[in-house]
Amino acid sequence: MNREDLLRVWKDFTKGNDFVLNPDSVFVGRVMDGLLMNEQRQGFRLCPCRISDGSRERNTELLCPCNFRAQEIWGKEGRCWCGLFVKRKR
Repeated sequence: MNREDLLRVWKDFTKGNDFVLNPDSVFVGRVMDGLLMNEQRQGFRLCPCRISDGSRERNTELLCPCNFRAQEIWGKEGRCWCGLFVKRKR
């Protein structure tokens, strides 16, 4: 997967949801680079801000996009763990 494809996946993921991609394009680019590096090294898109033990079975919760709505930080701060997705402003 390349940067353009990943960005399209993330944008499609936000359609019809109560969250959007972080408007800070520099930040999004850094997360993207880390995620693509993890995909190249480990074979799957692990969130670059979480520590992996290398086991796909144990790290499925770290795959991006993760189930961030289940995380406490979503309720408190309106963002996913790393801040890639943020609550849509009304």
